[in-house]
Amino acid sequence: MLGIKKLVSLLIMTMSLYIFSASPGYTVLRENRAERLESGRMKNVSASYLNGETLLPGSTEVSLPYPVTSLPEIKAAMAVNEVKDKTEGELVSIQQARQRDEHIRETTIQGGLSVKNQTGYQLDLGKLLISPPAIKLPADGVQILVIHTHASEAYTPAGLDTYVASDESRTEDTKYNIVRVGDELCSILEGAGLKVVHDRNIYDYPSYTGSYTRSGDAVQSWLAEYPGISVVIDVHRDALGENGVVYKTMAEEQGVVASQMMILVGTDESGLEHPGWQQNLGLALYLQRTVSARHPTLMRPVELVPQRYNQHLCPGSIILEVGSSGNTLQEALAAVRLFANAAAPALSALVQS
Repeated sequence: MLGIKKLVSLLIMTMSLYIFSASPGYTVLRENRAERLESGRMKNVSASYLNGETLLPGSTEVSLPYPVTSLPEIKAAMAVNEVKDKTEGELVSIQQARQRDEHIRETTIQGGLSVKNQTGYQLDLGKLLISPPAIKLPADGVQILVIHTHASEAYTPAGLDTYVASDESRTEDTKYNIVRVGDELCSILEGAGLKVVHDRNIYDYPSYTGSYTRSGDAVQSWLAEYPGISVVIDVHRDALGENGVVYKTMAEEQGVVASQMMILVGTDESGLEHPGWQQNLGLALYLQRTVSARHPTLMRPVELVPQRYNQHLCPGSIILEVGSSGNTLQEALAAVRLFANAAAPALSALVQS
């Protein structure tokens, strides 16, 4: 009899749990638990659309002959995924921004003096880091070109920074898109005595296809007009997301709320001619080293990729990714100020005497 009573009690308990699990109360409890688990700050995480991590073959942490605040292991977890929405011409309101905020998660990607190598090339990172860049800037004339292949890239609306969207996280309004970030970069570089030309044209709208062809033609025109240009910075905004969640990169610099940044360098591994990519990588690591010494969490790993992205047109060409679509414009502006104030003296040191 005792065994039958225990069996009956077990059956009743099982049925009660089953009924509760199908009830609205259980659904609320489960969602609240998931919310608590996800509310914490994500560290060293990004959504991956790449085939895993590729570390530099044979590379290890290296000691450098210059002061560095933080030198993490050479590794990274990052991904680039362009997300496009079919909505056009809608005003992004504060309410819409709040709805999007519910799907935004913060992440700080470990970077500093590290490289994410997406190519098959083996590199001596230690040697590259201690070698001075081969790029030299002329003493006279325009030295630096800042351009935007994807000028309509914008950020998550916040506060007064709202705009008429031409696509998901994109607008032609240069007060709110990546051109505004380029304005800030140029202002600081010029304030340091560097001679900069800023191409504020939009090359990715109305047609996203062919953006690099159009911006490449523009780079060649600028080089013909100002042959002394020795550095070309193509400023972009990244996009990180997966399964409906958008990640915003956040630097952890004291007293500043800023996004993170990333330098991308192309190579000739895609089969297209690009003999000077090593010089571009040298410049990227020189800037990465300098900025990371002052702001240890600002820079994500340098990304080395097979595609050349117009960087064959001028030795000293890099892509600079400022924040991601989950960041706000103000976070991106704060980041580019930190970067530019650290990078300007380093670029000035490359000016020929």
